[in-house]
Amino acid sequence: ALLPALLLLLLPLAALAVALATVLLGLPSYDIPPGVNQPAKLRLVLAVLLGTAALGKILEKTGLCSQITFGRYVRQGRKLGVDPKLFIWDLQFNKVPVRVYQPKATSDGRRRAIIFFHGGGWVFGSLDTYEKVCRYISRESESVVVSVQYRLAPEHKYPAAYEDCLNATIHFMKNIEHYGVDPANVIVCGDSAGGNLAAAVSQTLAGRSDLPRLRAQILIYPGLQALDFNLPSYQQNRGVPLLFRERAAFFALQYLNGDALHMQEVLEGSHIPPDMRLKYRKWVSPDNIPEKFKVRGVKPLRPTDFIAEVYETVKRFCEPNLCPLLAEDAIVHQLPESFILTCEYDVLRDDGLLYKKRLEDNGVQVTWYHLEDGFHGIISLFDYCGLSFPAGKRGLDSVVNFLKSL
Repeated sequence: ALLPALLLLLLPLAALAVALATVLLGLPSYDIPPGVNQPAKLRLVLAVLLGTAALGKILEKTGLCSQITFGRYVRQGRKLGVDPKLFIWDLQFNKVPVRVYQPKATSDGRRRAIIFFHGGGWVFGSLDTYEKVCRYISRESESVVVSVQYRLAPEHKYPAAYEDCLNATIHFMKNIEHYGVDPANVIVCGDSAGGNLAAAVSQTLAGRSDLPRLRAQILIYPGLQALDFNLPSYQQNRGVPLLFRERAAFFALQYLNGDALHMQEVLEGSHIPPDMRLKYRKWVSPDNIPEKFKVRGVKPLRPTDFIAEVYETVKRFCEPNLCPLLAEDAIVHQLPESFILTCEYDVLRDDGLLYKKRLEDNGVQVTWYHLEDGFHGIISLFDYCGLSFPAGKRGLDSVVNFLKSL
């Protein structure tokens, strides 16, 4: 009874904070659709995040610290206490910091392992931020989990994060006997930017004969392309938290170049040459999105003029290690069994749907789980400071159930 009353008291303050932060940050008007899970709670979470961003902007203008540094500090998450069911170690794999979670219970045979890459737009996120998620996966699926702390943008541009994730994965696979893990049962997993990294690592390892084949890849609302920021899900969910359309382009540019120059041109599509857009249309196109995902509205957009100078600064967006949706069929058909989670109210929904189609077209077995009431980032909020989102736990449990089925 206390929480609903508290929510009612806080909502006006939350609305005010969001309004002020939106004006201060120059953000588009936000939109919390009626079908989303726990809309009142989401409004509070949005208020915290936008308030943090606004305060960070003020601190940056005064020269005290950058907005990104402050955002990382606030998102850091607190160190949790001892887990009665898990051994937890902080280690380094090939100079990359990792946290290993291992169930204490004895096992009849060797366990499966999940190598986990956290989300946060390649800019935010840490081992501590994803501690609850990794503990939950390890406990509930009775698996070894390796959480990877890759280097973050903008200080470390592409391909730093990808290389750290790849190197940590290879190190683990070459030293697998130390962890009681079955070499034929290693899975890569990530959410959002981490889903991008998991897809890229999976593609790189697909053709390696010197390492065990990955058992599966788990991609939780992954961002997989930066060619088209006007797909149906980008149009429908442009102002839906926790990832606005503009922020998706901002994060991709921070990862690629360490800045967000030319963001408007990238959003409009001026950064891709017409011949290249035509080449990739077979893979990145609204035509490949099932019609039921267009009922909330899609506007046909007239093509924008190509700007060659912008393309020169972002042409690496066409590299599959950065945008895995653009990998050739010869690579895609070698990929392991896949699990893809998408959320209806998420700008990245269609990236997941397009990759699902590519995998299936290439004969890869795909388990797809769609949260009809989900929004971007909801998995991290399955247990968030007392404001739990049931859809987040449903999504996380779908991952655990997939793991148990392997």
